[in-house]
Amino acid sequence: MEQMIFVCSPYRGDIETNTKLARRYCRYAVDKGFIPIAPHLLFPQFMDDNDSEERKLVIEMNLRILQRCSELWVFGREITISMWQEIKAAQELGIHVHYVGTEEV
Repeated sequence: MEQMIFVCSPYRGDIETNTKLARRYCRYAVDKGFIPIAPHLLFPQFMDDNDSEERKLVIEMNLRILQRCSELWVFGREITISMWQEIKAAQELGIHVHYVGTEEV
Protein backbone atom coordinates (compact mmCIF):
# COMPACT_ATOMS: atom_id res chain seq x y z
CA MET A 1 0.00 0.00 0.00
CA GLU A 2 1.75 3.12 -1.19
CA GLN A 3 -0.35 5.48 -3.21
CA MET A 4 -2.78 7.88 -1.60
CA ILE A 5 -5.98 8.52 -3.50
CA PHE A 6 -8.37 11.40 -2.90
CA VAL A 7 -11.94 10.17 -2.43
CA CYS A 8 -14.35 12.52 -4.19
CA SER A 9 -18.02 11.88 -3.42
CA PRO A 10 -21.10 13.88 -2.38
CA TYR A 11 -21.40 15.08 1.20
CA ARG A 12 -24.12 17.75 1.37
CA GLY A 13 -27.77 16.87 1.10
CA ASP A 14 -28.37 13.52 2.73
CA ILE A 15 -25.30 13.76 4.97
CA GLU A 16 -26.01 10.52 6.84
CA THR A 17 -26.28 8.42 3.68
CA ASN A 18 -23.42 10.24 1.96
CA THR A 19 -21.16 9.68 4.96
CA LYS A 20 -21.96 5.95 4.98
CA LEU A 21 -21.23 5.77 1.25
CA ALA A 22 -17.94 7.66 1.63
CA ARG A 23 -16.86 5.18 4.29
CA ARG A 24 -17.71 2.34 1.90
CA TYR A 25 -15.74 4.04 -0.89
CA CYS A 26 -12.72 4.36 1.43
CA ARG A 27 -12.94 0.67 2.29
CA TYR A 28 -13.09 -0.14 -1.42
CA ALA A 29 -9.88 1.83 -1.98
CA VAL A 30 -8.15 -0.01 0.88
CA ASP A 31 -9.26 -3.33 -0.59
CA LYS A 32 -7.68 -2.25 -3.89
CA GLY A 33 -4.38 -1.51 -2.13
CA PHE A 34 -4.59 2.28 -1.86
CA ILE A 35 -4.58 4.71 1.06
CA PRO A 36 -7.88 6.63 0.87
CA ILE A 37 -7.98 10.30 1.82
CA ALA A 38 -11.54 11.58 2.35
CA PRO A 39 -11.43 15.10 3.82
CA HIS A 40 -15.23 15.31 3.74
CA LEU A 41 -15.27 12.63 6.45
CA LEU A 42 -12.75 14.51 8.57
CA PHE A 43 -13.34 18.26 8.38
CA PRO A 44 -17.07 18.28 9.23
CA GLN A 45 -16.07 16.87 12.63
CA PHE A 46 -14.71 20.26 13.66
CA MET A 47 -15.45 22.77 10.87
CA ASP A 48 -18.80 24.46 10.18
CA ASP A 49 -19.79 23.80 6.56
CA ASN A 50 -22.54 26.44 6.85
CA ASP A 51 -20.05 29.20 7.73
CA SER A 52 -18.83 30.69 4.44
CA GLU A 53 -15.37 31.54 5.78
CA GLU A 54 -14.85 28.08 7.24
CA ARG A 55 -16.16 26.48 4.05
CA LYS A 56 -13.66 28.47 2.02
CA LEU A 57 -10.87 27.32 4.35
CA VAL A 58 -12.01 23.70 4.03
CA ILE A 59 -11.92 23.95 0.24
CA GLU A 60 -8.38 25.34 0.41
CA MET A 61 -7.30 22.52 2.73
CA ASN A 62 -8.94 19.94 0.45
CA LEU A 63 -6.95 21.24 -2.50
CA ARG A 64 -3.69 21.17 -0.53
CA ILE A 65 -4.38 17.54 0.40
CA LEU A 66 -5.26 16.73 -3.21
CA GLN A 67 -1.80 17.90 -4.30
CA ARG A 68 -0.28 15.07 -2.24
CA CYS A 69 -2.44 12.35 -3.78
CA SER A 70 -1.56 10.32 -6.86
CA GLU A 71 -5.15 10.04 -8.10
CA LEU A 72 -8.62 11.40 -7.50
CA TRP A 73 -11.39 8.80 -7.52
CA VAL A 74 -14.90 10.06 -8.23
CA PHE A 75 -17.74 8.04 -6.72
CA GLY A 76 -21.49 8.34 -7.12
CA ARG A 77 -23.85 9.45 -9.83
CA GLU A 78 -24.14 13.06 -8.68
CA ILE A 79 -21.31 15.56 -9.19
CA THR A 80 -21.70 18.39 -6.69
CA ILE A 81 -20.15 21.84 -7.07
CA SER A 82 -17.44 20.95 -4.53
CA MET A 83 -16.70 17.71 -6.36
CA TRP A 84 -16.46 19.58 -9.65
CA GLN A 85 -13.94 21.98 -8.07
CA GLU A 86 -11.85 19.02 -6.91
CA ILE A 87 -12.04 17.32 -10.33
CA LYS A 88 -11.05 20.53 -12.08
CA ALA A 89 -8.15 21.11 -9.67
CA ALA A 90 -6.91 17.54 -10.18
CA GLN A 91 -6.98 18.00 -13.95
CA GLU A 92 -5.09 21.29 -13.66
CA LEU A 93 -2.48 19.62 -11.43
CA GLY A 94 -2.10 16.69 -13.82
CA ILE A 95 -3.52 14.25 -11.27
CA HIS A 96 -5.29 11.28 -12.83
CA VAL A 97 -9.08 11.36 -12.35
CA HIS A 98 -10.69 7.93 -12.13
CA TYR A 99 -14.47 7.55 -12.24
CA VAL A 100 -15.54 4.53 -10.22
CA GLY A 101 -18.91 3.00 -11.05
CA THR A 102 -21.01 2.57 -7.93
CA GLU A 103 -21.84 -0.98 -9.03
CA GLU A 104 -18.14 -1.82 -8.50
CA VAL A 105 -18.20 -0.83 -4.83
